[in-house]
Amino acid sequence: MNVIITPNKLEGSVIIPPSKSLSHRAIIAASLAKGKSKISNVLYSNDIKATINAMRACGAKIEEHEDYLIIEGSNVKRIEKVIDANESGSTIRFMIPIALVNSEEITFVGHNHLVKRPLDTFLEIFDKQKIEYERGEDYLPLKVKGGLKSGEFNVRGDISSQFITGLLYALPLLDGDSIIHITTEMESKGYIDLTIDILAMFGIEIENRNYQEFYIKGNQEYKPSDYVIEGDYSQSAFFLVADALGADIKLKAMSEKSHQGDKKILKDMEDFGFKTSFINGDLVLTEKNPHSATIDFSQSPDLGPALTVLASLINGKSEFINASRLRIKECDRITCMKEELDKLGGRVTELSDGMIIDGVNMLHGGVIDSHNDHRVAMAFAMATLKMDGELKIINASSVSKSFPHFWKVFEQLGGKVRYE
Repeated sequence: MNVIITPNKLEGSVIIPPSKSLSHRAIIAASLAKGKSKISNVLYSNDIKATINAMRACGAKIEEHEDYLIIEGSNVKRIEKVIDANESGSTIRFMIPIALVNSEEITFVGHNHLVKRPLDTFLEIFDKQKIEYERGEDYLPLKVKGGLKSGEFNVRGDISSQFITGLLYALPLLDGDSIIHITTEMESKGYIDLTIDILAMFGIEIENRNYQEFYIKGNQEYKPSDYVIEGDYSQSAFFLVADALGADIKLKAMSEKSHQGDKKILKDMEDFGFKTSFINGDLVLTEKNPHSATIDFSQSPDLGPALTVLASLINGKSEFINASRLRIKECDRITCMKEELDKLGGRVTELSDGMIIDGVNMLHGGVIDSHNDHRVAMAFAMATLKMDGELKIINASSVSKSFPHFWKVFEQLGGKVRYE
């Protein structure tokens, strides 16, 4: 599906979708607990469906209701021989070690760009533990024969915290204690904090030794727990950027005390000259004094597309640094954002691990491709607030990965959209 957007003011209130990061983690933890858990405020995006189906493949009984799940967990009792992660990087990287708590043969599959998303961290562990595996030209499909063993694991901290999260879920279930040694500077610490918070809620203890080592006792048991998922800060970024570009939107369902790593969006907005506040429980933009900024993406790669659009429409030169992980998301978000902004009159210089963005007053209308990346599509939707003509977004249905009803919400806020 493609959309054609006629620029128009956006205003109103929006209930921010539940945190995808917390949703994955809570569903997995509940699915490993013996007993029933209720996970509330669930949005059935494609990625979350992938994790639900993966945990069913590992023996969990999961009842889907309109906006909540009832989950009766299982200690990885293999039901199916294939786990399909669809296009979800979190699902595949969390599930590989979890599924290998059971030593039966298993095949992991995925679709589109996910088949090329790196899995070298796990392949190195397989080689060290002499776990047999087969893969083709890409990383997926991946057939694995043999179970994960407790012990010592050396893992880079500057590639993706998802590998570490997967191990933190699996290792407590194994016989024997384990230590994960982080061999580089730890990036995305906020995501590791989320993982440890959720694990603690479900009865699992992890000893975090200053993000340099994680000590995990073996033979632990997950305990059932009821959990309500808070609004997603990575999704709030699009609406905060819209407000900065002239919209008037109140963001609902956000937690002021959240531990989400992408809560950094509030600091990033401040660096660009925009102040945010919680008023009567809603997150709103309260001050605007726009200026260029230098933004570090080492802890928050999912904020890249939204902030690229913002920087492109603020006078002055902004610099994005430590952003190499933007290249290994649903698409290469550095190259992609440069290519598409160039079509609309943006001025972006691509660097190996970042960008230099020379802001303009307005973008031109035109045609851009989402590159099948949900965050790219949503970011460009907000760019239309400062655009002098219609924008056509090819493959706009990519938003279903994380925010299936995004276009409906966009229209409710005043967005003028035609579909083709």
